[in-house]
Amino acid sequence: MILLLRTGPWIPKQLVDPITLPSSIFNYKKLNIMAQSLSMQSEKKLITVDITSDTVCPWCFIGKRHLNKAMDASKDLYNFRVRWHPFLLNPSAPKEGIEKTVYWKQKFGDENVEPIISRVSKACQVVGIDFKSGGLTGNTLDSHRLIAFASQQGLEKQNALVEELFLNYFTQQKYIGDRKVLLEAAEKVGITGAKEWLDDPNNGLKEINEELQTYARSVTGVPHFLINGQYKLHGAQQSETFLKAFQVAATDDKAN
Repeated sequence: MILLLRTGPWIPKQLVDPITLPSSIFNYKKLNIMAQSLSMQSEKKLITVDITSDTVCPWCFIGKRHLNKAMDASKDLYNFRVRWHPFLLNPSAPKEGIEKTVYWKQKFGDENVEPIISRVSKACQVVGIDFKSGGLTGNTLDSHRLIAFASQQGLEKQNALVEELFLNYFTQQKYIGDRKVLLEAAEKVGITGAKEWLDDPNNGLKEINEELQTYARSVTGVPHFLINGQYKLHGAQQSETFLKAFQVAATDDKAN
């Protein structure tokens, strides 16, 4: 069984409003009462969330914040395991970087850039992201190599690194194709050995290629969330949508 809810990736013609569930379906107060009741009855269910994303995708950052809110609201019901997988929105992007606005005008057209920035800024404000559109964009391969390396030191560190890279790129206007920026982010979240890992350009390529085949092969836009290996959510869904997906996945013995 697949639960597939869609919003578009960050492309003008697909910038549609996220699909949300009616407010009557999920109520945070009722959720807390249910959590207290169930926690006394049985062990918490494990919810695994596999996220396919790119580090220069604003909707991926926005979706992460909505996911965080949903996980925090249901932490008494479930244990969570979050894993990040690569997606390359522009595999041929220049490694040296290019001004974001210049690239966006080339990709989307001059007339579409300001509406896109406005739309993204408003969505970011809702989840507490101080979005800034300056700085460089470019090739994200090294950031994904570092994220793959972080997973070897624990999924919590991997998740912390993804958050830090998003903050660097979207709020601090840093270029995450810059080796110094990557190493500073790794150090901040406690990842050791990052320099040695990145110094060898072959490190992580096997893992990235395998994950692109496993998780990104049928994905046409990001973010893409796979819940317990069974339920798919596409786009920057609202936290209520994640909560409903957790509930359905937790009651499905076939999901893993």
